[in-house]
Amino acid sequence: MTFILALPALAADEPTASARDLARRILGEREADFIFKLNDRKVKADVFSISTEDGKTVIEGNNVNSLCTGLNYYLRNYAGTSVSWYLHEPVYIPEVFPAVPEKVTVTARVPERFFLNYCTFGYTIPYWNWAQWERLIDWMALNGVNMPLAITGQEAVWHTVWSKLGMTDEEIRSYFTGPAHLPWQRMCNIDRWQGPLPTEWLDNQKDLQKLIVDRERELGMRPVLQGFGGHVPARLKELYPDANTSSAGKWGGYDDEYLCTFLYPSDPLFKTIQKEYLAEQTRLYGTDHIYGVDCFNEVDPPSFAPDTLRTMGRLVYESLAEADPDAVWVQMGWLFYYNAKNWTKPCIKAYVADIPKGRLQFLDYYCDFKEIWPETDSFFGHDFIWCYLGNFGGNSCMVGDHAKVKENFTNTLAKAGKNVRGIGSTLEGMDVNPYIYEMVLDQAWKSPLTESDRIASIARRRTGDSPAALQAWTILADSIYAHSVNGNRGSLNCSRPTLKKWANWKVTPTYGYSNKTLAEAWRLLIEADGGDRDTYQYDLVNVGRQALGNHFTDVRDSFTEAYEAGDVEAMRSRGAELKELIDDISILLACHPSFSLKPWIDDARNNISDDPALQDYFEENARTIITTWGTENLTDYANRALAELNDQYYGERWRRFIDAVTASAVNGTEWDQKAFDNSLREFERSWSNPHARRINYLPQGDARATSQRLYKKWLAE
Repeated sequence: MTFILALPALAADEPTASARDLARRILGEREADFIFKLNDRKVKADVFSISTEDGKTVIEGNNVNSLCTGLNYYLRNYAGTSVSWYLHEPVYIPEVFPAVPEKVTVTARVPERFFLNYCTFGYTIPYWNWAQWERLIDWMALNGVNMPLAITGQEAVWHTVWSKLGMTDEEIRSYFTGPAHLPWQRMCNIDRWQGPLPTEWLDNQKDLQKLIVDRERELGMRPVLQGFGGHVPARLKELYPDANTSSAGKWGGYDDEYLCTFLYPSDPLFKTIQKEYLAEQTRLYGTDHIYGVDCFNEVDPPSFAPDTLRTMGRLVYESLAEADPDAVWVQMGWLFYYNAKNWTKPCIKAYVADIPKGRLQFLDYYCDFKEIWPETDSFFGHDFIWCYLGNFGGNSCMVGDHAKVKENFTNTLAKAGKNVRGIGSTLEGMDVNPYIYEMVLDQAWKSPLTESDRIASIARRRTGDSPAALQAWTILADSIYAHSVNGNRGSLNCSRPTLKKWANWKVTPTYGYSNKTLAEAWRLLIEADGGDRDTYQYDLVNVGRQALGNHFTDVRDSFTEAYEAGDVEAMRSRGAELKELIDDISILLACHPSFSLKPWIDDARNNISDDPALQDYFEENARTIITTWGTENLTDYANRALAELNDQYYGERWRRFIDAVTASAVNGTEWDQKAFDNSLREFERSWSNPHARRINYLPQGDARATSQRLYKKWLAE
């Protein structure tokens, strides 16, 4: 068993002490170079300032969160360094912290900064330990987040509630899904898949959540905990035959045995469950009176009749208010985008009509592609937070439109008035574009930096002082990060093989720029030579694997042209080239641990239990969600560029495809794509089984030397 231990905070009740503790975790002894001062003046908005006094950097702020944001502003824009959200990515610390020539003061544009998505708890952080969470919380504080989603450990709460209502331990744990799939169990999408959930998991996550919310509150955050939205175990209907329940409907292609059960808010049991749940959750984790409740995420309500929706919305709110008179309901706006056909403007208006203003706050979930607030009169007067989603499933794709984010958020502030309370990110997985999410959260502040200042800052802190690095990042900003995310993205090598286009929407390998432009940015980064700085090594791999992944489509198309021309020799040549490119992409990915599968598997095996059988269980669950997910409908949804996945899962599919298509051409038989896809499914399913498919971890290489070689080999003209 891996135990989670909390280290006592030094004077954690004092904001300056908490900020200093964070600085010490990030900078070690060099935190002594900073002075933190609490500005006790009454201010209308959060504010921080940075200056230099007697050789030390002074960070002033109106609260601990502002102090941490100010520290980050200095580190990024003066010290030339950045802090990753991943613990395994080291922080570059300069020999001398430079002076601030003139005092800088920055004020917040909005009071609330939200972060995380229910899905992130499945696609990125389901198996994290306290040390990893500690870094993420520090990252959130440094980036001004003060309203994080905090849904770890809720199964322990539900276990108590369902026990009180008559269910046995086995019945309850069998109702839960496997760990990585819990976000969708929590959102009333699936039950039981890869369950039962082990007791060790419940205990571990309960202890972890206590540490998470304590630290978040220490750093000035108000965690968004969970409320009850009507999802109940099917067994409850047997224990309470008069309960008014219905099926939540099919989701994700799962069979009926995995369907969820919905309890109508009009049933008296609804308020009982809400009260019991919030009481037990508060006992374990405290409360800031903010609760995420999403009754109909990607599932339909029993009726779309406005009167019915109005009653349901009112009763859900009343159940919260009776259990906690200070409750604020936080609701995702995703369902209004996902099912726009049925969630019409009159339906949305009815659903929120009887909820008092100030007690319901919407997360406008996908504003980088589709804003809901303009179509609903700013959510009919209710507060909302403008959110950037930016990533589905943890897909590895360089994408994001920084100019559009700035323009749309500024427009929202101008037109939505006081109803827009903040900005946030609802990323499904922590992906390969961390600077985009930092940029999104930067929009919460009135920064004096120009766009050219910001790009220069990114280049400097990630590579060092280099004209070539600045050129590379200018290209990335102007040409690559100039496209919004519309659904899942990935390189074609991560997709099920096909002769034309791509297998389905779950891996869409399109991009709105010339790959020659991206290749030029890669060349410039190679030229810049940022030494052993970790961010530089990361960027070499990230930019290179995207450029090579884009090139993969061109080589595949050449293979297809040879097939259509009946040129077997050309097919063999292009097929060998495809296989070689797969191998080279894998070698490049292995040059940085963030692009290795090993941390993902190690977390699953080592952070919860030392029982070999349970370790195998957790590993299988971790493998499943990033490959087959659980159904044919969702296979490859969480595709990502990881060395061993590219080599032994995606690569194996393509090798079989190349050989099979070539054999078909040699034999003069018509290519049968459907039969081939069916033949792959057994391989895909077996890959999730640790006993059936062993992972051979690739050795880490030199990112710059490998990039030089592969750029010349594949992309140099």
